[in-house]
Amino acid sequence: MPQQAWSGKRERQYEHIKEEQKKQGTPTRRAKQIAAATVNKESARKGEAKTASPSSTRDISSGRRGGLRSGTNRPKGRTKEQLYNEAKRRGVKGRSRMNKTQLQRALAGKSR
Repeated sequence: MPQQAWSGKRERQYEHIKEEQKKQGTPTRRAKQIAAATVNKESARKGEAKTASPSSTRDISSGRRGGLRSGTNRPKGRTKEQLYNEAKRRGVKGRSRMNKTQLQRALAGKSR
């Protein structure tokens, strides 16, 4: 799936991600899909792509997200720090005294 429009850096990134996925037991075809999607999103975020979806440019980077939404390898989702930062962004009162579970509940009850 390597794209002709990718730079050398993006080609290396694609190969690295693909190999890491294969090491984790992901089938080759799926590993290629994951690697291509990740590289395409990163290039869109950096302004290297001709077109980019709004979710590619507004969402947190895949590297920082670290599988947050995968639901398979990470128990309990986001870290307390990530929840705290989201609560801060949304203006949740009393967030500094909350534990992880309390932050999750406060964010679940507060609409975006």
